[in-house]
Amino acid sequence: MKKTGDYRRLLGVTKTAELKELKTVYRDFMKAFHPDTFVGTEEEKLAAEEKSKAIIEAYHFLVSIAPETQALRLPEYTATITTSNIADFEYKDNVLTVYFLDGSSYEYFDVPRPMYIKLINADSQGRFARRHIYNSFAYRNVSKPVMA
Repeated sequence: MKKTGDYRRLLGVTKTAELKELKTVYRDFMKAFHPDTFVGTEEEKLAAEEKSKAIIEAYHFLVSIAPETQALRLPEYTATITTSNIADFEYKDNVLTVYFLDGSSYEYFDVPRPMYIKLINADSQGRFARRHIYNSFAYRNVSKPVMA
């Protein structure tokens, strides 16, 4: 999982890093690179601003796929994958994004292309996804369901 690995390397954390560790590392980096408090030349400040943007993006991504976050959102996720049908899906760079009829969508990471091809060709894409995708790949919520 290229994106996840890159973000972990940027923050210097391991695959087993918990939310508390991520938060500590994030705060330490932001103390060092926040553009409002960074002391240096204008060029160094711009570099610090770019670095802080990358750190913020990495932190938010890693928090969204952390086991604690997923455990907290498991009831919502389970309700979506068991009661809502697939409205659409797209695949790009080993990331499968599934859009559900309830308005929510999830990204599944490191999905091999042959698995995506099997999903396309499945008699029932929902059943195939429930059996082979939903609980087999790291995922994150990218939009919440629409409440009626």
